[in-house]
Amino acid sequence: MTGFLTRQRRPGLDLTRIGTPASCQFDLTLHPLPNEDLLGMFLRLDSVLKEQRATPVLQFTFGSLAALRGAEETMRQVFGDRDWPVTSIDGASALSGGLGGIEVLAVSDRPLTRVTVGGRVVASIFQDGSARHCLVGGLGATDPAVTRTEQTRRSFAELAALLHANGFVLAEVVRTWFYLDDILSWYPDFNRVRTSIYRDQTFRLGSLPASTAVAGLNPAGAALAMAAWAIQSVGAAAYPAIEILSPRQGPAASYGSSFSRAVEIVLPVGRRLLISGTASIAPAGATMWVDDVGRQIELTMAVVEALLDSRGMSLRDTCRAALYFKHRDFAQAFADWCARRDLASLTGLPIHCNICRGDLLFEIELDAVTAR
Repeated sequence: MTGFLTRQRRPGLDLTRIGTPASCQFDLTLHPLPNEDLLGMFLRLDSVLKEQRATPVLQFTFGSLAALRGAEETMRQVFGDRDWPVTSIDGASALSGGLGGIEVLAVSDRPLTRVTVGGRVVASIFQDGSARHCLVGGLGATDPAVTRTEQTRRSFAELAALLHANGFVLAEVVRTWFYLDDILSWYPDFNRVRTSIYRDQTFRLGSLPASTAVAGLNPAGAALAMAAWAIQSVGAAAYPAIEILSPRQGPAASYGSSFSRAVEIVLPVGRRLLISGTASIAPAGATMWVDDVGRQIELTMAVVEALLDSRGMSLRDTCRAALYFKHRDFAQAFADWCARRDLASLTGLPIHCNICRGDLLFEIELDAVTAR
């Protein structure tokens, strides 16, 4: 099948489009412009979607809770009754505070099914070639009377039930995102719950899903907010996703953390590599370069580049990324690293938040795409 891949970069917007003249996938990253508020960003998003004839299937909105206040009402002003899943997270910009930015995965000219729970759209389902995709966002149990670990169990149960009701199973999940309130106080407990749930699954991709778990409050006040991507093959087609091992890090499961380093998805006209949240971790699992953000960034990016290189890709193939900094001023160290590599145009939202260990200063998650 003949396809195309295009990339655009203009002030406040990174856009990647892959597909055929009949049907495309889009990655949109909106960076806040100077003095722009949330209404302004949603108006820009609306303009880009109309320009590209694109329909969102999953959205992440990052910003301080103050900046996100009234986000649902603001979206209604712009989009009416928006019908795609949104995960809103307290992730202020590491450059300026306030708004962090918006990431959107969208499609064009494909039939879509929306899944609604409790009056909210929480999932989008579409078919791409010989695969069905279910993208879930904004999940999270909010009962304050139960523990955070019980909220985690209920959130996974909600995800499993939602998938089952729409013809998917938990074992078809290939990518997850978790944003934990006060992550440093209970990440080991969260991970034990996740591990116990995954122990009962035989994942279709042959290993655990790719994942990110960082700190992030959510407007609903849940212990965690969750998003996920599930894929199933159609008919006799081979499963379209596989685990990709890291040349520079050992499996996270070997030291008790339940995720894969990366997963690759076969697209009708190319490949998409989903790199999990990656930080300055030694092959055996220890934190490297404690208290040295520059060295942590160098090691982290070497690990990411090795993963990309193993799949015939490079950082210039990035279609979306989130950059997590423990302290806001660490963003300059990453900018310096990019400048030394002539990578000033590397797509990525710089987010200020804690990571899963107190001695980790930087983490990046990254998607890259190439066309055949």
